[in-house]
Amino acid sequence: MNTVKTVRELRAAVARARSEGKRIGFVPTMGNLHRGHAALVTKAAQRADFVVASIFVNPLQFGPSEDLDKYPRTLAADQETLLQAGCHLLFAPTVDEMYPDGMGVQTRVSVPHLSEGLCGASRPGHFEGVATVVSKLFNMVQPDLAVFGQKDFQQLAVIRALVRDLNLPVQIIGEPTVRAADGLALSSRNGYLNEEQRAIAPALYRSLSAIAEAIVSGNRDFSALIANANQQLSTVGFRPDYLEIRNALTLRPATVDDRDLVILVAAYLGATRLIDNLHLNLDSKA
Repeated sequence: MNTVKTVRELRAAVARARSEGKRIGFVPTMGNLHRGHAALVTKAAQRADFVVASIFVNPLQFGPSEDLDKYPRTLAADQETLLQAGCHLLFAPTVDEMYPDGMGVQTRVSVPHLSEGLCGASRPGHFEGVATVVSKLFNMVQPDLAVFGQKDFQQLAVIRALVRDLNLPVQIIGEPTVRAADGLALSSRNGYLNEEQRAIAPALYRSLSAIAEAIVSGNRDFSALIANANQQLSTVGFRPDYLEIRNALTLRPATVDDRDLVILVAAYLGATRLIDNLHLNLDSKA
């Protein structure tokens, strides 16, 4: 696996692979990689002949009070993870390489509606930063396909809309959330949890599972299900940000007639904000 830091080097390497008739897969990340990221790369390697990953902690998607400065940078360990997962090329640019004229005058990409509410309400400007950097990376790499994790369900919806609305020739693949044995969704921010908090954290997924079981059993009182789950999360030590049941396709608030649902949650455990979701298709036979 080669590592490059400039757009010029990236494009040259991808051009060589494409001249050999190879299909290009892409996995954008912010580094501090875990098994969930490795699964994305493995999926890309199954679908493409040449896999590019990027590591870039994107300042444009962090708010003023968020964890940009302390976000872990673990390049050497990440390179080994990517190599073992089947990556061929790592693009690890600097901020100046990505935003040579500064972020203040950077053209922004906005995806309306899907960027609003949920994490978009709690993190103003976050999805504009995501959409902008992903648009830039897609133009730099020009992949045939890109793989994203379903743990960031709203982000995946935003990227699918971005690709569709701008007619980008990139196939978007969503990869199921990778979890620890106790159900906690793997996240780079899990490393912020102390031992006591880590023991509490799996309650987040248990709350989603309990709501899903109730819905499958016929309970359509969404407000009561959410209120009960929020109370239980608060009791064990979480500070809920949001817990909502949405239409999985539109991300609009779910109605009792909707059959394709997603239950989404964000909650603070100490200073750490964790997110998770559970996709529930009532018409699926699985």
